[in-house]
Amino acid sequence: MNQNFDLIMRMMDYDSKNARRIQHFLKVYDFATLIGEGEGISKRLMHILQTAAIMCDVGAKPSWEKYGDDTGIHQEELGPAPAKEILEEMDYEEAVADRVCYLISRQNTYSDIDGMDYQILIEAGFLVSMQEKGLDPAACRSIYERLFRTTTGKRICRKMFDVRD
Repeated sequence: MNQNFDLIMRMMDYDSKNARRIQHFLKVYDFATLIGEGEGISKRLMHILQTAAIMCDVGAKPSWEKYGDDTGIHQEELGPAPAKEILEEMDYEEAVADRVCYLISRQNTYSDIDGMDYQILIEAGFLVSMQEKGLDPAACRSIYERLFRTTTGKRICRKMFDVRD
């Protein structure tokens, strides 16, 4: 088996009986992979990106347990610890685990985006969330203008939400 498959199955165990959350991270993973391929990122950066996408909402479960919600700020606060634990259990390289935990700790922070992996994770997350939340065209356009930077992410967003440059 490959590492992505094993991690996906591990995260399905982690989010067992929560089909919404499992489907969410699978969609983020697919869009992140698609954007990463379109942007021609390196194999190493793709590995980090895909790992972060699979684990993007790892903080939701502890957030519900501690705060009774899964707001972005709480997920950023509580997500890195279980992510680090899971990645260590699965023998991920320390540098990869550290970057993934960093991305999880900032996935709902849209300033000071420092890397293509971070940018793509933000875009993939929004492609999924805009549809899941049923955002109106004006909201989609605002997000597109403020946050989308990659050629591939912009192209997908325009096709999905009829947003125009």
